[in-house]
Amino acid sequence: MEWASASAAVRRHRVGGERRDGPAAAPQPGREAPAQEPPEDACGGGARPRKRSAGGGGASRGAGTGLSEARAALGLALYLLALRALVQLSLQQLVLRGATGRHGEFDARRARDYLEHITSIGPRTTGSPENEIVTVHYLLEQIKLIEDQRNSLHRISVDVQRPTGSFSIDFLGGFTSYYDNITNVVVKLEPRDGAQHAVLANCHFDSVANSPGASDDAVSCSVMLEVLRVLSASSDTLHHAVIFLFNGAEENVLQASHGFITQHPWAGLIRAFINLEAAGVGGKELVFQTGDNILAVLKYLATSDMLPSSSKYRHGNMVFFDVLGLFVIAYPSRVGSIINSVVVMAGVLYLGKKLLQPKHKTDNYTKDFFCALGITLISWFTSLVTVLILAVFVSLAGQSLSWYNHFYVSVCLYGTAAVAKIVLIHTLAKKLYYVNASDQYLGEVFFDTSLCVHCVSLLALTYRGLCSAFISAVWVAFPLLTKLCVHKDFKQHGAQGKFIAFYLLGMFIPYLYALYLIWAVFEMFTPILGRSGSEIPPDVVLASILAGCTMILSSYFINFIYLAKSTKKTLLTLSSVCAVTLLLVCSGVFFPYSSHPASPKPKRVFLQHMTRTFHDLDGHAVKRDSGIWINGFDYTGMSHVTPHVPEINDTIRAHCEEDAPLCGFPWYLPVHFLIRKNWYLPAPEVSPGDPAHFRLVSKEQTPWDSVKLTFEATGPSHMSFYIRTHKGSTLSQWSLGNGTPVTSKGGDYFVFYSHGLQASAWRFWIEVQVLEEQPEGMVTVAIAAHYFSGEDKKSSQLDALREKFPAWTFPSAWVCTYSLFVF
Repeated sequence: MEWASASAAVRRHRVGGERRDGPAAAPQPGREAPAQEPPEDACGGGARPRKRSAGGGGASRGAGTGLSEARAALGLALYLLALRALVQLSLQQLVLRGATGRHGEFDARRARDYLEHITSIGPRTTGSPENEIVTVHYLLEQIKLIEDQRNSLHRISVDVQRPTGSFSIDFLGGFTSYYDNITNVVVKLEPRDGAQHAVLANCHFDSVANSPGASDDAVSCSVMLEVLRVLSASSDTLHHAVIFLFNGAEENVLQASHGFITQHPWAGLIRAFINLEAAGVGGKELVFQTGDNILAVLKYLATSDMLPSSSKYRHGNMVFFDVLGLFVIAYPSRVGSIINSVVVMAGVLYLGKKLLQPKHKTDNYTKDFFCALGITLISWFTSLVTVLILAVFVSLAGQSLSWYNHFYVSVCLYGTAAVAKIVLIHTLAKKLYYVNASDQYLGEVFFDTSLCVHCVSLLALTYRGLCSAFISAVWVAFPLLTKLCVHKDFKQHGAQGKFIAFYLLGMFIPYLYALYLIWAVFEMFTPILGRSGSEIPPDVVLASILAGCTMILSSYFINFIYLAKSTKKTLLTLSSVCAVTLLLVCSGVFFPYSSHPASPKPKRVFLQHMTRTFHDLDGHAVKRDSGIWINGFDYTGMSHVTPHVPEINDTIRAHCEEDAPLCGFPWYLPVHFLIRKNWYLPAPEVSPGDPAHFRLVSKEQTPWDSVKLTFEATGPSHMSFYIRTHKGSTLSQWSLGNGTPVTSKGGDYFVFYSHGLQASAWRFWIEVQVLEEQPEGMVTVAIAAHYFSGEDKKSSQLDALREKFPAWTFPSAWVCTYSLFVF
C-alpha cells in the first residue's frame, strides 16, 4: 500500500505540474526538459536521476534511450545457449582423451574390454554363482595377468575375503543389515619393501537382479583393473600402498564395504578413500574422464608426503572442484576462507561506498536499493509459487514425467513460466513504481541488489565453513570486477553495444560454471525422479529445482529489464511458449519413456510372484494366498502400462494387511513409505526347489522380566525379516547390529539378510519386554525369501506377464515366499 500510494503521489505530482503549466510549459523539440525537483516517495526524498526526454543530447542521450527489447532478449538467449553449447562441447571432447593406450597411460579400449567381459556374465546378485564364482574367477585371472607384467619396483598381494557381520544404518527410514560369507576381492599394490599407509579405491562387481550392471558398477571395476595395470607397470616408485577393493555385495547396501573396513587386516593402513559408484551414467566420455582422473589422483596420493597426515583433511578441509571436467583446482579451506573474506570485503566496500555517502546524495539511493531488494525477492518467490502451481496442475492432470524423455519440455514449461513471472514483477515495478527514475539508474540499483544477495550468500556459507562457498565467491568477484571495468563507459554512454559486450564477457566465467553445475544436477536428478516412488510428485521437485536455477541465472540479468525500452514482446513470447507447452503436455504428446539404446528412459516395474502364509498364535495357518505383486517405481503408477497389459488396472489394487508388519507384503528393502500404490494379480502358488525354513528354536524368560525368542532361518541368498510389537510390548534388544533395535519408518522393524555360497543357517534372537500381556500375543514376525538367481526365480506366470510389457519398460521379476507368525 505504501508503494502504491507513493507511486500515485509521483503521478499526481507529474500530472498536476503539467496541468498548472499548460502547453506552454512543454519543452521544445530537440531540447531537454528543464530540471525539476523530484517528488518524495516511499523510497526516499533525495535526488533520484530522472528520465530524460528523447531529444536530450550528448552522453546523457545514451543513458536515456533504452535498449531494444528484441535485441536484448535475443542476445541474452543466444548468450546462454552458447554457454550451454560450450558445456556440452567440454564433455564431448573428453571422448578423445584416454583412448590411445600408449605406454604408461590409461587405455580406455582395454577398460572397455574388461567391461564387456564382466557384463557378458549377466546379472550378478550376491550369493549367485555368477557373482561368487564366475566374476570372482575372471577378476583373479586378470589380476594374475597384471601381476605377471608388473614392474619389479612394485609388489602385488591378493586376498579373497569372506566376511560375516551386521550393522544398522539410517537409510530408507532406517533398518538393520546382516550378511554371511559374502565376497571381497582385495588387491594391494605397494613398494617392493612394503608400506605403512595406503589409499583405498573401491568398486563393486555385483548387480541388482535382472540387470547386467554396466554403469552400476562394472564400469568402475573395469576402470580399476586398468588403473591397477598402469600403476603396477609404472617405473615411478610408490611411497605408499594402493588398495583396490572389488566388493561383491554393495547392492545389498554397503554390506561388503562394512565387511572390509571392520574386519580386513589391511583396513588399518588406509589414510584416504576414493569410491567409484555408477561412474558411467553420463556416457562414454565420463568413463574416460574417470579413468584418467582416478589414475592421476591415485598416483599423486601414493607418492604424496601428505598421505600419512591425511586425518586433518577428513572433515572436508580442502576446497576442490573440477573445471568443466578438464582439470581440478584444489586448495586448503583456510585459503578458501581468506579468499572468500577478501571477496566479501570488496563487495561490502563497493556497496558501502554508495550507501554511506552524505545523506543528501544517497537518501534516495538507499531507499531505492532496499525497495529493489524487496522487489527482487518477491519476484523470485512468486516465480517459485507459479511453477509449483503449474507442477501440481500437471500432476493432477495425470501427465507427470512428460519431460523424462524430453528434458527441454521442462525448460519450456517451468523455465519459461519462472522467467516470465520474474520479468512481469519487475516490469510492473518499473511502470507503476519507478516512474520517474532513469533506466540507467535503475539498472545500476538492481545490479547492486543482485551483488548484495550473492555477498550475503557467500558470507553465510563461509561462516558455516562450507567449502562450496567458492561458488558464491565466483558470483561476487567476477560481476564486481566487470562492473568496475564498465562503470565509466556505462555512465557516459549508457547501455550501448560496447557496454553489453564487456558486461557479458565479464559474466562469462560465473555463468559458464553455473550452467555446468546445473547440467550435473539435472544429470543426477532426472534418472532419480524416474524411480522416486509413488508419493513424491516428480514435477514438483523438478519445477522447484528449475525455479532455483532461474533465480540464480536471472540475478545479474534483472537490470536488463530496466534498461530495455519494453518487455511486452518478451512476456508475450514466454507466456506463449509456456501455454503451448502446457497444452501439449496435458494432451499427452510427450510420452515419458523410451527404449532407445543410446538414451533409454525406461519405466521400472517390480513383479514378485509370491505365496503368502499367515499363522495365528497357535501356529495354525489361517490365511494363504498367491499372486503377482506389482510395484511401479514412479509417480505415474500403472496408467501407461494398463493399455498394454489390461489385467493390471485399479480393480486389482493391493490392500494393506493392517495387523501385519509393512502391510503384509514381501518388501525387499524398506521403501514402503515411498511406494503406497501397488497391485496384486492372483496367480497359482509358487514352489521353489530350495524352500525357506523358519522356526522358533527357544523361548526363554530372562531374569530382567523379558522374553528371549531365538529363531533360525535357512533359505535363498536374500531374505527380509519384519517385526511388529503388540500393544503393551517393546523390543528391548537383539543379537543384530550393535544390539539396539532400530525401527524403520512407520514403527516396524526391518532386517535385510544376505549370504554368499556355503553359508550356515542364520540364527539370531530378540528380547521382548512385556509390560502388559495381551490375548493376541506380544509380537508378530514375518520372513520373506527372495529368489534372484537360478531356476527358482522363474515361473511360467511371471514369464507370460513380463512378455506383455512394452519395450519401454524394465520389468524386474522374481519369485518370493512370505510367512507370518505370532508369538
